[in-house]
Amino acid sequence: MTALTAYDYPTARLLDESGIDIILVGDSLGMVVLGYPDTTQVTIDEMLHHTRAVARGVKRALLVADLPINTYNSPGEAVANARRFVECGAQAVKLEGGASHAPQIRAIVAAGIPLMAHIGMLPQSVREEGGYKVKGRSAAEAEKLLADAHAVETAGAFSVVLEIVAAETARQITAAINIPTIGIGSGENCDGQILVTHDLIGLYPWFTPKFVSPEVHTAEEIRKAARIFIDRTCGG
Repeated sequence: MTALTAYDYPTARLLDESGIDIILVGDSLGMVVLGYPDTTQVTIDEMLHHTRAVARGVKRALLVADLPINTYNSPGEAVANARRFVECGAQAVKLEGGASHAPQIRAIVAAGIPLMAHIGMLPQSVREEGGYKVKGRSAAEAEKLLADAHAVETAGAFSVVLEIVAAETARQITAAINIPTIGIGSGENCDGQILVTHDLIGLYPWFTPKFVSPEVHTAEEIRKAARIFIDRTCGG
């Protein structure tokens, strides 16, 4: 399966028309749209605003929305906020965390809202972890990730994102669980792949993850168009 992020109506519509399976309103919008240094400053109001915009452009893809940081600290809070996203047009929600967040996952699923899990590198914990580091390199880390994967599956998640997980560990997790794994920077042996669209199309040139090779360079095309407009207007 294929998944890409969208944060606005035209991008969502273009991705939907392209045939993408899943569109994620990711809290990565904090960096690539709002200019924050990471996702830890993203608010639920910002996420709801962008989810509404994306929902207007999606007709066929599965629309998933991220629960931002500190909006699912308890099962009750998780369910209440998940419902807010459904009211905005999301068909499912995603949260970060494995076994530690199984109660929240169970509660959301019990409320009738599909849940995508997210383990491995957790961007909402980037400050505590001191950066974006590969997970699952050691035997102990691999064992913990496998336990997390089993936990989110048992709790009712319909899929799980594996972010920056060592390729061999990602392969083992994919083979061990019955729900689809969706990799980002985790090798080719996951059931699907997800990317931040801005990374895929080169729209955020100031930082590109090591595991991404942009297919086009949209940022340079925007600069080029702006320069043409400037030159034409100024008679240069």
